[in-house]
Amino acid sequence: MNKPNVLALIDAEIERLQRARQILSSNNNAGSLAGRGVRRKRRHMSAEAKRRISLAQKKRWAARKRTTK
Repeated sequence: MNKPNVLALIDAEIERLQRARQILSSNNNAGSLAGRGVRRKRRHMSAEAKRRISLAQKKRWAARKRTTK
């Protein structure tokens, strides 16, 4: 490696480390991992459960339609 390439790599590393230091030493918690909530996994509904819910809702709609007539 020649001297300019080595200096460019060192400068890039220094810049990266300065950004990391700035994030770690900042007063706000925007960059901290401790301030972030844990994202819960989404629960999936089975086809049978969707079908049961659909049928129950249709039954409610039918009952309401009968009472309004």
